[in-house]
Amino acid sequence: MGKVTINEVSAAAGVSIKTVSRVLNNEPNVRPETRQRVKQVAEELNYRPSQVARTLAGRRSHQIALAYDNPSANYVYHLQMGAYERASQSNFRLLFQPCAINDPNTEANVTALIDETHVDGVILSPPVAESPVVIEAIARRNTPLVRIAPGSLHDASPYVYQDDEEASREMTEYLVALGHQRIGFICGHPDHVASHSRLAGYKRALEAHRLTFEPDLVVSGRFSFESGLDGGRKLLTQANRPSAIFASNDDMAAGVLMAAHELSLKLPEQLSVAGFDDTELADSVWPRLTTIRQPTAAMGAAAVEMLLELIETGKTDPKRKLDYRLIRRASTGPVSH
Repeated sequence: MGKVTINEVSAAAGVSIKTVSRVLNNEPNVRPETRQRVKQVAEELNYRPSQVARTLAGRRSHQIALAYDNPSANYVYHLQMGAYERASQSNFRLLFQPCAINDPNTEANVTALIDETHVDGVILSPPVAESPVVIEAIARRNTPLVRIAPGSLHDASPYVYQDDEEASREMTEYLVALGHQRIGFICGHPDHVASHSRLAGYKRALEAHRLTFEPDLVVSGRFSFESGLDGGRKLLTQANRPSAIFASNDDMAAGVLMAAHELSLKLPEQLSVAGFDDTELADSVWPRLTTIRQPTAAMGAAAVEMLLELIETGKTDPKRKLDYRLIRRASTGPVSH
């Protein structure tokens, strides 16, 4: 069977082609019973409007794009799925565009995506969300833009976020409350503003409890399992190793767990480990990981919702804050003396 045309939908529904077009584009001035009949016929015939034809006719493409650059596959998956499900609810197609923030072609890749697909709007996730060059290029095309968790340029577009610094402070204070005074910290990718916010929260908690900040207890990471493994080895082979380690995401915390297992340390009796994100990984490693539940999928969904509001009405909230939650599991416990 060939592809169903709008003429066939028109004939089967007993209405004009113009009425079918109005219904499928969610335009006003169509009686409810007519709208319902056209939608039912379109569904029964499995009619799919041509996105190219819509674009050439000056209508919306009903496509939006999400540009991302993150070494954590778990984070990216949840972000994409949250955004995809929300876009699908409004019959929008979501295109994914990987972007390496340090690639000189990133601006060209994003603008080519807009020019070639005629997307109705763009979502930028960190660290692309903090790129002035990319933001300005999108603005020049008058393309609606929403960003996820930007650490800077807050006035550049509407955005959705969580308080990374406060979440990190709360996790560090939780470890202090368990009796830990020497707490190691593994930073995230240096290109992500969230990495610096989480380090700031860690420092704030130490200061609040009058614990000395020790630079030797802080190591660099890149949000990857391998960097967590390396960081864990560095911290745990010190002469006076920490009794707890807080890693800036679950992937790195899993690396710390492996480093601890290599050294035959008992968890949480000899070492407490905490992460950040609460991906499936946190619930599948051993011991199960205490972590911050970041609303990653919800942020993707909220970003799509805000973008669709921009596309439909030209306005949306300047920012939306989503709540995190500290999840206690078996990887943390009271300090042993």
